Amino acid sequence: MKAALEKGSQAAVATLGRTDGFFGNAQVKIPLPDSLARAERLMRRVGMRRHADELVLTMNRAAEAAVPEAGGLLLRAVKKMTVQDVKGILGGGETAGTDYFRRSTRQELHQRFLPIVRRSTAQLGLARQYNQFGERGASLGLVSPEHADLDQYVTQKALDGLYFMVAEEERKIRRDPVGAASGIIEKVFGALR
Repeated sequence: MKAALEKGSQAAVATLGRTDGFFGNAQVKIPLPDSLARAERLMRRVGMRRHADELVLTMNRAAEAAVPEAGGLLLRAVKKMTVQDVKGILGGGETAGTDYFRRSTRQELHQRFLPIVRRSTAQLGLARQYNQFGERGASLGLVSPEHADLDQYVTQKALDGLYFMVAEEERKIRRDPVGAASGIIEKVFGALR
């Protein structure tokens, strides 16, 4: 079980922690927050399509840059598993292992991802404007508070995407343990080339 979780988590990190890991994957691509959808449509109508596209691309590139930080922490979580944890995962649902990772790593991963995301979004002046707009919008009730800070939003979405992909790998392992293990090994080593 530990080996399968280790391989599955590393495959998810390898898949997402590369160019287009988020941006090129419709299942985890990070869009602008729903509360800014109207503003995005307006930007696109008034000839600012490039800015909206650039912001979405930057958000996804920030997530791709942050995800490799998860590899070591997920491995450490596997090594710290107790017999009780393993029993709970074996007897749990199809994503019980992912739920374990979420409980044991989310807070620390958030702390590790956030500075990386900040550095990535800081390179785009539009991100600063987003935060100013988001702050004003939140104070007026136009933007939800959890979407007012671009870096926090991207960090949360990066974590959601990571756990989504870990869950996908876990489901594959549970359906076909032998076949999934060889497929995961191929993905991990293929991404490292």
